Amino acid sequence: MTLASSPLARGSLAVWIAVGVIGVAALAASRTTRRVLATVWAGIKAGTAMLWARVCGRRDAGPEILRHAFEDLGPTYVKLGQLVASSQGLFPEAYCAEFRRCLDRVRPFPYADVARTLRAELGRDPDEVFSWIDPEPLASASIAQVHAARLLDGQEVVIKVQRPKIGAIIEADLRVLHLAARGMNMLPHGELANPSGIVEDFEANIREELDFRLEAANMTEFNRIMAEHGQTQVVAPRAVSELTTPRVLVMERFFGHRVDDVEQLRASNTDGEEKLLLGMRAWFQCMILHGFFHGDVHAGNLMALSDGRIGFLDFGIVGRFARERREQVTDYLMAFASGDFRKLAEVMTAMGAVGEKVDLDALSEDLATAYEPILSSDLGAIKYADLIPAILRTSVCHGMRMPRDFVLVTKQMLYFDRYAKLLAPNLNVFRDPRIVSALAMDVMQARMQGT
Repeated sequence: MTLASSPLARGSLAVWIAVGVIGVAALAASRTTRRVLATVWAGIKAGTAMLWARVCGRRDAGPEILRHAFEDLGPTYVKLGQLVASSQGLFPEAYCAEFRRCLDRVRPFPYADVARTLRAELGRDPDEVFSWIDPEPLASASIAQVHAARLLDGQEVVIKVQRPKIGAIIEADLRVLHLAARGMNMLPHGELANPSGIVEDFEANIREELDFRLEAANMTEFNRIMAEHGQTQVVAPRAVSELTTPRVLVMERFFGHRVDDVEQLRASNTDGEEKLLLGMRAWFQCMILHGFFHGDVHAGNLMALSDGRIGFLDFGIVGRFARERREQVTDYLMAFASGDFRKLAEVMTAMGAVGEKVDLDALSEDLATAYEPILSSDLGAIKYADLIPAILRTSVCHGMRMPRDFVLVTKQMLYFDRYAKLLAPNLNVFRDPRIVSALAMDVMQARMQGT
């Protein structure tokens, strides 16, 4: 009798087969594996749909097909879609425009799930808290959707309710994204794009967004800062603290128009340029004087209110700076606004964005070439599709790797620049003397406080 045919060997073989079957079953059952497979399948379906659309002569269908694929994959990919929407120049404009629908027009979830979450989080039937809830959402986004409602005392509010089972889905998606980032790091120059840092930043932001109590605290802090500076024209909604939980946020309702709704703003005789300058001043004061700022001022989160005030919404993402980093960022902004590219290069070195052995003269010249179009008075000539690749080329050439918190500030500046082009075509947010002088004043005050 051979060893292979012995009962002991057959028993061992059976054990190994059983272990293999259990391992494969466990792998297939894991949420991460299912999300990988779902992502691959969504990619295959989207690619097939794009090919069929081209065959049918619909060459412009690609952005819509991809957006639907992202929405099918769920909240994490919708958040990535929002990143595409705000990255004008990095992606084709058709895709940026289509993915702007991900900002507040994501596929809604049923009202039955809303009621179920309210009951579970508040520990009461919704009828015991609200006299009325609109079953149709005001807005539906990646993490949650918002419903208009009225409290029993008659106060008009909105209810922000988290999507069902979102936590487990996001955890699996984050593991997939970390794997993808490690793969990108292996590509030539891939590490310079800092994919791991981007995913880590994305993870930190999305985890904060999953606890609505943090958002309520951020809104309270913003309103406290505005009150400290006597700013009565810029506000965040006030949260109803006793009705705020990790998955439900009840807050006062704002009435007005999105800051990019040019037609409505003109119809209401709203001075768009004045409102934009007011909102920017408040944003800079928060960042420079307090190291705290709204980190996602896309158009759905900035409103011109019916009573003339400016409203900042959705404080799920905020940035916070320690004093040293705050000074570095303000030095960067001042050097940038004044066109002092040598100083800009020195600040970037101090921030750790480039190595200590970098050629500052060469870096200064390349920064001037890349950034000068933004500072040009010929605002209509700025094309982000040309500008951002030039900035990326400079980054690759000098091994630049921008800190994550700085990238967040830059993103908000590009948002403000986009609104300026819509509301005040003659306003250059990077060089306007009203903005630069107010910025310099705030910087001086911050430095005096630090002495």
